[in-house]
Amino acid sequence: MSTILIIEDEPAMRLGLKDNLEFEGYQVDWAGDGEEGLVKIQSANYDLVLLDVMLPKLSGFDVCKKVRKQGLQTPIILLTAKGEEIDKVLGLEFGADDYVTKPFSVRELMARIKAILRRSQATGSNHGESISIGKVTVDFNNYTAKEGEEYVKMSHKEFEVLHYLYSHKNELVSRYDLLEDVWGYEEKPTTRTVDNFIVRLRQKIESNPNSPKIIMTVHGAGYKLIY
Repeated sequence: MSTILIIEDEPAMRLGLKDNLEFEGYQVDWAGDGEEGLVKIQSANYDLVLLDVMLPKLSGFDVCKKVRKQGLQTPIILLTAKGEEIDKVLGLEFGADDYVTKPFSVRELMARIKAILRRSQATGSNHGESISIGKVTVDFNNYTAKEGEEYVKMSHKEFEVLHYLYSHKNELVSRYDLLEDVWGYEEKPTTRTVDNFIVRLRQKIESNPNSPKIIMTVHGAGYKLIY
């Protein structure tokens, strides 16, 4: 049984999420502010965190940054009342794996949760060895990446995109393949989101991100990881 932590200060929203998650068979814990949520993430082993952005004491963005800085790779879905693109981009840059904008449908949220948990469990059980990709050595099992002896910060979603490309190394992967198989839910982000993730991955694995040799662009078609 997967355990999900809800960090949400609105009692009605928190209760609604808790009831729906428990109905789906998840074990649920919750926190009412950012500081309490951060302590719980640090002290327990959750399978996924639903994290509101606008929280008392410590914002969702700050919680996310602190968690990732400490090397914890628990999947995080941000809950935000803001629809501006800048907030979505910031959330992903701080290490979140996904986001939903309030008001959202329960069906959509559950689909995203199931997709992330499914991929996380599959990756964790099937890929334990460290693999050198460009400048970094990646352990897909533990969601860690290192350049030499230094850890490289990568979000859960960045690991998933890189793992998908590696699983199809030397093959053409279209943006729509990535949207379907990595994001994998009905309301998909745009192909621009995929491009942004590729840019960030290149910055971490390529010797010269402006002249990539590992993740190549196939113009008009998609990407290919050369290995």
